[in-house]
Amino acid sequence: MNRFEKLVAALDANPALQRRAALAALSLTVLSGDQATTVRIGARITVGSGASPGSAFSLSAAPAAWAEFAKPVPAVGYQSLVGMQRVGHLSVDGDMVAYGRNLLFLEQLFAALRPADKEKSEPEARGPARHEPVIEPVVGRYLRMDFNGKPHRIYFEEAGQGIPLVCLHTAGADGRQYRALLNDAEITKRFRVIAFDLPWHGKSSPPPGYERDAYRLTTDLYVDTVMAVCRALKLERPVVMGCSIGGRAVLHLALRHGDYFRAAIGLQSATHAEAGADPRLRDLGVLFRPDVHGQEAAAGTVACLISPTSPSVGKWETLWHYMQGGPGVFLGDLHYYFTDGDLRNGLLDGLDTQRCPLHLLTGEYDLSATPALSAELAKLVKATSFQVMEGLGHFPMSENPAQFRKYLLPVLDKIARSPSPSAP
Repeated sequence: MNRFEKLVAALDANPALQRRAALAALSLTVLSGDQATTVRIGARITVGSGASPGSAFSLSAAPAAWAEFAKPVPAVGYQSLVGMQRVGHLSVDGDMVAYGRNLLFLEQLFAALRPADKEKSEPEARGPARHEPVIEPVVGRYLRMDFNGKPHRIYFEEAGQGIPLVCLHTAGADGRQYRALLNDAEITKRFRVIAFDLPWHGKSSPPPGYERDAYRLTTDLYVDTVMAVCRALKLERPVVMGCSIGGRAVLHLALRHGDYFRAAIGLQSATHAEAGADPRLRDLGVLFRPDVHGQEAAAGTVACLISPTSPSVGKWETLWHYMQGGPGVFLGDLHYYFTDGDLRNGLLDGLDTQRCPLHLLTGEYDLSATPALSAELAKLVKATSFQVMEGLGHFPMSENPAQFRKYLLPVLDKIARSPSPSAP
């Protein structure tokens, strides 16, 4: 049997995917060694032998690579199409804009190659049983402040009391990624958890005149924004925790303002990002062009960074945040992540982990700030602690909060027990 015949059933019992397929209207060729298969997408999926001259693009991988991709829990680097492309297991040829336009849809479509896990998916689909409405203990507020010569209205949520724990979200997303921490009674009984949306993100508006600006996040802008928010909230000796671009920012914050912070926790931290074997999607600008839904493309590019063992509820909520981002914001954040915030070439020489303890946690399935890159960072700066988190990817706090807290709680315990370094 041709492995790719399973794609015919990909639309079954999925109205959202059926609607998207009817609008996709494209053909593609799948190459597995010397075997070619044409997949035609429309109101229904058809699969035929051989390559079609009308295919928009081709997806080519070795048979062993497709076999690994099709496993219930694939190995690191095989968890998605973009993931395989990123590490060099999959090559894409043809109309790259058409490919970029359909990234997330293609990931959903090709997931049909894997066996369905009914025991896992059906309870998630029903959701947790609740007999009475529940009001969460999370409080959301707006902070108004002048910053960089312009008025800003910044949204933040908080819960708990004790040591301030400032949480920095990932590129193109917002503070909702920390929803589980804000609702974790074991954490909030000792920590005042604060998650704010960077300007342009989530519920934080861009500053006046944004329609004339091309948003671009820089190191100075990021560090100065975090410090301005912390000082406006009058936080004393806070802990700062950030993920992805936030994981890079905690390094800059510890480097420039290490005396201010009690400790720093870097989630998916590295001196630089792994660019990947095929940077064409970023170079083509599919994240910000009029013929592509940039926010859906953003979700499509980061889906490969989520662990295949993370619950689908956590995965899709994480991707939903990306699909709601402002036009060009994710792309603007990537300027900091890939270019301006690069910390190689001795730029971390002044980071003192005795002055500001630095704890590093990295998911094993992250293809961007990989465990290897985080290990190099830990060795370079003599990190206070470093651990690879099994079964987690690039978004541990939102893709699988239950698994993440197993690694975070010991770090928070250590910080809470340690005497706060004295401010100068």
